[in-house]
Amino acid sequence: MLAFALAMDAVAVSLAEGLRLRRPGWRDALLIAAMFGLFQALMPVLGWALAFKFADAVSAATPWIAFGMLALIGAHMIKESFEDDDHGATANVSLRTITPLAIATSIDAAAVGVTFGVLEVDVAPAVTVIGVVTAVLSLAAVFIGARVGERLGRWATLVGGVILVAIGLRILLAHLLG
Repeated sequence: MLAFALAMDAVAVSLAEGLRLRRPGWRDALLIAAMFGLFQALMPVLGWALAFKFADAVSAATPWIAFGMLALIGAHMIKESFEDDDHGATANVSLRTITPLAIATSIDAAAVGVTFGVLEVDVAPAVTVIGVVTAVLSLAAVFIGARVGERLGRWATLVGGVILVAIGLRILLAHLLG
């Protein structure tokens, strides 16, 4: 259940990427899925490793970092949606473009790692399940988003950007109000 919950931000961003790409190849879809799965698995390990040293300092800054990264990328997509060229049909994915998204959507998983440390959870199997579930769901989401994106055209890029900004706001508001 935890793996599914942690994967939801990555799935939403994968949908947004599929909307933007409209016709993703397997290379792009697998790169998105692999990066999201990798970072969802690595962040709890990082949180677990730093559980007792830096937990307070890191937990205060992470929602702001995630919000900033997602808002900037989302705003860029929104801006792209108003441009005339049909860039979405030929857009691709690179490590440079997907890594910030993978980091931003997995920051909350570091807090789970802190919990792993406190509860003395066997970390290796837990993060393996988290990574695999995230990767599989993200892969499916890219292709689902692409199907919707083909029908929506450049509105899909606008919707994708709005989704990213909304996820960033949700992360920030949950921190500020929670």
